[in-house]
Amino acid sequence: MGATVPRPATDAAVATRDEYVDFCMGVRALTAIDLLQYKRTQMERRIRTFAERRGAPGLAAYLERLRADPDELDHFLDRVTINVSQLWRNPEQWSVLERDVLPELLAGARLRRLRAWSAGCSYGAEVYTLAALICELGGDRPGRAEIVGTDIDRRMVERAREGRFSVDDARTAPPALLERWFERTEDGWAATAPLRALVRFEVGDLLRMRIPERAYDLVLCRNTVIYFTEEARDALHARLAASLRPGGCLVIGSTERISRPRELGLVATHPFTYRKS
Repeated sequence: MGATVPRPATDAAVATRDEYVDFCMGVRALTAIDLLQYKRTQMERRIRTFAERRGAPGLAAYLERLRADPDELDHFLDRVTINVSQLWRNPEQWSVLERDVLPELLAGARLRRLRAWSAGCSYGAEVYTLAALICELGGDRPGRAEIVGTDIDRRMVERAREGRFSVDDARTAPPALLERWFERTEDGWAATAPLRALVRFEVGDLLRMRIPERAYDLVLCRNTVIYFTEEARDALHARLAASLRPGGCLVIGSTERISRPRELGLVATHPFTYRKS
């Protein structure tokens, strides 16, 4: 019996596939964001719908518009990068960190600096929330702790460095902690000097940046990898696990999971929280 010859893809299918890939390669050249590492079905639908709403006849034409119009590129980045955040987002996770995780990590790091990393920090709400809890637990002495936040979107990193948040950003924040560690402004809240002393922000692509091994006591990577392909997600989780010191903790989002955590040396201690063995 002869081998079955696969039917060739239709011209329309090839054109659609190539158009999307070419578009993603063009966006990567413009912004360093690799959209091909994100789940294609979701991302392509989002991009095509947005391009149509902006009046583009196709992705090739829209790419040319992005190359020519910086303002349009900003609008596009706002659509495809996920910058949903707020102070004390997912309060139940912060309760676990404040009650169980941070006191133990601070005690273990009493003779050195506790190092924490917010991977995919958006405009800094997670970083400043963590800083407030560390200060609340007495970790605000000079040299006691350091928190680095990284995000692929340079605009978000610049905003994070300002440390300013709207009233809506603070809607789930505990009132007492908010009043103690943030200052009221005309339109919301601003991080106080003790918080600013603990934090720094950098531009970084989680899928491509160099991640040092055994560097951190705590890594937060929440509500980020759900948009990645399974391969990209698993590779990133392996690198995040390797970045932890023994006894360090990795916290992921409440809709995310780690495939085969034990193979990465991770043991679940609380929901969505893992300790490096």
